[in-house]
Amino acid sequence: MAKIKITQTGSPIRRDKTQRATLVGLGLNKMRRTVEVEATPEVMGQVKKVQHLVTVER
Repeated sequence: MAKIKITQTGSPIRRDKTQRATLVGLGLNKMRRTVEVEATPEVMGQVKKVQHLVTVER
């Protein structure tokens, strides 16, 4: 599987609890934090849910 880099660029303040939980599930809980994960369908679904709070690099 390909790896992708996900960086949190938006704040989860005043967001849905589910969006906050999705960020934590991706390993992001602070601004400008970056993680490298496998590009599985599950992860891509999570990224799509919080796409307005993150940037993705392939």
